[in-house]
Amino acid sequence: MLALLVLCVLLSLTTDKFLRTANLVLIVRQISINGILAVGVTYVLLTGGVDLSLGSVLALSGVVAACFAQSEALPLVIPVMAGIGAGLICGLLNGALVTLGRVAPFIVTLGMMIIARGLTYVISGGKPVANLNPSFFSIGGGELAGIPIPILLLGLVTGGSYVILKHLRIGRYIYAVGGNEEAARASGLNVKIIKTFAYTLCGAFAGLAGVVMASRVTVGQPNAGVAYELDAIAAAVIGGTSLSGGVGGVGGTILGALLMGVINNGLDLLNVSSYYQQIVKGVIIIGAVWMDKRGRDSS
Repeated sequence: MLALLVLCVLLSLTTDKFLRTANLVLIVRQISINGILAVGVTYVLLTGGVDLSLGSVLALSGVVAACFAQSEALPLVIPVMAGIGAGLICGLLNGALVTLGRVAPFIVTLGMMIIARGLTYVISGGKPVANLNPSFFSIGGGELAGIPIPILLLGLVTGGSYVILKHLRIGRYIYAVGGNEEAARASGLNVKIIKTFAYTLCGAFAGLAGVVMASRVTVGQPNAGVAYELDAIAAAVIGGTSLSGGVGGVGGTILGALLMGVINNGLDLLNVSSYYQQIVKGVIIIGAVWMDKRGRDSS
């Protein structure tokens, strides 16, 4: 929070465009997709796992949704649910392989990253899925009560996840599993179901992000979402979610996503080359993980 506030003050002093309402709304709109992905992967990170398939699952879900959105006879809810369902199935498979197959999350989700990307190209034939029903575009480009729908979706995902993790039993179980899996199992918790729930929900959120992406760019792009999983994990880690599990939350994740969005927006306003954005992002990620490790070692 302090880093975000300092950065906002510096940018407001260096450019008069930063604090304009249109620019602030643009920042939140731009981070909406990464924010949804980051909230989803926070569940997985809290259990001590990782999901590298987010970008590919996003692309697959977007293409699936776009295929259904080509029909004008189908109501809008059908392509939306199809996209979310595709992501949910990928997440469920990830969770099942990690828990039942006892395969390392890194390997399982790396494999799913390749499989989902391959399925995306098979379904789309390697070409963008176009000629979609115009009503489908309202998800990524429409507004409700003057607020862009992607921002509303991010707010719903964040608010719902906060309730789940802070006020529901399953949320406390997720923290327990990530904090000490053996102790959680000894306490009678079904660790397999809890982990599978985290991966499934993460996949569903990736599916939602894919639907928003396809609607926003008006086509289902088979090459969408490349390296998006890295930005999502970076946002969660910058926001205080530990890669070792058991520590963090969606509030910090959204702050991390906002910090990355403000950095990208600020560098654009200052006419700094986009290449430097990658360097800054990498430095921040390394610094966040280093600080997390120091905090754990000192405790």
